Amino acid sequence: MDSATSEIAGAFVRARRKWEALTEYPGHRPTTLAQAYAIQDHALDIWDRPVGGWKVGKIPSPASETLGADRLVGPVFTDTILYEGNDHSVFRIFDGGFAAIEAEFMLRLAPRKAPPPLTPDEAKTWVDEIRIGLEVASSPYSRINEDGPCVTISDHGNNAGVLLGKTVPPDQWNNLDEIAVSLSIEGSQVGLATTADMLDGPFGAVGFLLRNLAERGIDVQAGWWVSSGAITGVHPIARGERAVAKFKGLGEISTRISTD
Repeated sequence: MDSATSEIAGAFVRARRKWEALTEYPGHRPTTLAQAYAIQDHALDIWDRPVGGWKVGKIPSPASETLGADRLVGPVFTDTILYEGNDHSVFRIFDGGFAAIEAEFMLRLAPRKAPPPLTPDEAKTWVDEIRIGLEVASSPYSRINEDGPCVTISDHGNNAGVLLGKTVPPDQWNNLDEIAVSLSIEGSQVGLATTADMLDGPFGAVGFLLRNLAERGIDVQAGWWVSSGAITGVHPIARGERAVAKFKGLGEISTRISTD
């Protein structure tokens, strides 16, 4: 690890601890996946904070061709995983930073003594529960998405927490691509789609995550949640606003952004 990696990781951890915005990227922006994940890994070492799961996001073209990956991952800390009905379902975001909400399927890992899966069907055998959910994507750095996927990776994958809702019955697992999902903010619908438009779907996201973690030497833990990717898109959200995601035939889930 070089000093630049340490300085960038430290700056993001300090900003996140204090809930303070960063007006500029804290160093030279990473341009490779290796550089970006090195920053993320060092941030995890600085935190010494329990990880309860991982978010998976899409890397769009042409960056996906340049980098050789169509997805990215970031840690979800245990204390930012809430359950609808058991928690207040209120999340905090970074004032002056970036903030968005995403409707997603959340998949719980049940590790196997086997090499990381290579197909979505193989990845399905590493999952023991699925829930409907919401991811809050928020960063101290407002240009995190504009500056590209390596910058996104370098700041915890742009995650600030996830909300877990109702479970998806196992007999519906093969039909996830057929479930219409809508997302509304303050009563206005901002997105409508299915996972059929998400590369190789939620199980493909699990497979990508497991291969990524194996390459980084990170041991998979039973019970980790996988926020499998935005179904209807990444939608900006502000303090005090309420978001509602409806999963046809499965129910709905909602959260409000804190005014603090």
